[in-house]
Amino acid sequence: MISPLERLATPTGPLAAEPPDATEFAGLCASAKRSLADARRQDNALESRFLLAYTSAHAYCLAALRHKGYRARHRYIVFQSLPHTLELGPEVWKVLSKAHDQRNLAEYEGRLELSEQFVHDLIVACDKVASRVEALPALPREIPGTPY
Repeated sequence: MISPLERLATPTGPLAAEPPDATEFAGLCASAKRSLADARRQDNALESRFLLAYTSAHAYCLAALRHKGYRARHRYIVFQSLPHTLELGPEVWKVLSKAHDQRNLAEYEGRLELSEQFVHDLIVACDKVASRVEALPALPREIPGTPY
């Protein structure tokens, strides 16, 4: 039986099959962790905290997708694939999807409508993603000179 992720990995689909890379995975996780820590800092502006939390969530979700052996062709697909990468439900991916929409409004239309509660909810959703990503099994490191 073909998996939902495999169905999306077609020549014109939103995913591309690509072997996982332990170094890339580690880098995405490290970046996400730093951004999430900064998003928690109350002395940062609300907009900055939102953008840091969104960046963290995206990096963690991308790391999960890469761990499964896929690369996203579109930013939003990393959130929509959460049920298949980390078995997280709508209580998480809907918050992240809304954050993606808010990020696009800020990026492309110059407007951002945020509340303290929404940024809090985004950080909570990101925490759930982070705990699942950090629990994933280690990826094998490539040995120099060894073809894979």
